[in-house]
Amino acid sequence: MSTKNIIKTFALGTLLSFSLSNAQQKPKVVLDNFFNNEKKENKETKVLESWHYTWNDTSNGGFSLLGEIFTKQGAEISTLTTAPTKKDLKNANIYIIVDADIDKEAYGGKANLIDPTSIKNLTDWVKKGGVLVLMSNDNGNSEFEHFNKLAGEFGIHFNDDSYNRVQKREFEQGKVMVPAGNEIFSEQKLYMKEVSSIDVKSPAKAILTAEGKDIGVIAKFGKGTVFALGDPWCYNEYIDGKKLPADFTNYQGTEEWVKWLLKQTSKK
Repeated sequence: MSTKNIIKTFALGTLLSFSLSNAQQKPKVVLDNFFNNEKKENKETKVLESWHYTWNDTSNGGFSLLGEIFTKQGAEISTLTTAPTKKDLKNANIYIIVDADIDKEAYGGKANLIDPTSIKNLTDWVKKGGVLVLMSNDNGNSEFEHFNKLAGEFGIHFNDDSYNRVQKREFEQGKVMVPAGNEIFSEQKLYMKEVSSIDVKSPAKAILTAEGKDIGVIAKFGKGTVFALGDPWCYNEYIDGKKLPADFTNYQGTEEWVKWLLKQTSKK
């Protein structure tokens, strides 16, 4: 082989190696679609589809815009339709559970409840460096008993209540003011309505409040991190800029939050 061809082969191999390395380094963000398992019929195809806090849901209650923000920040998003096994979690950097189902919301009328095996798998994974996101909902709209068995491992307890209740278009009733110096967000005004409050004990600490109640929490656990919030606050309806008054900055806040979550994944 000529010197020129050797150089070409070496360069190609280096490029391929770099590309593979980059692909392997992409943070993997996995969204639960088992404990939150809502489905509805597609009017055109008549096929049952997952919706409500899912990556592919472009309606008001979907996470399609959140998924775009994660991918713009260099992450790879996917969905897990089963309870998380050790193998599933080994390939995940961030795992998100949103609005755990109550029976009336779940497909088939029977919710998949968070079980002891899932709790052990998740706590072991966080301890090794995983980033766990737990987002509840308010009273009557989310499962609390089993969700709290998982959250409780990290000093977090979602209360079966509801704050920041908004009447019609009185958006100010849903404001959450972030003061300067917050660990995740810059100083700004976020919108979070009908939020579950959170009881906090070590190792968790509160970072957001509404109506004098803790609603947003982070916990360092082993090498990992847990973020908990009493509302699925970053769905399309409240970050697309179409509904809220301009002084609410949910899109900006979501970007800051995503960047913070991804930064935690590099601390393994």
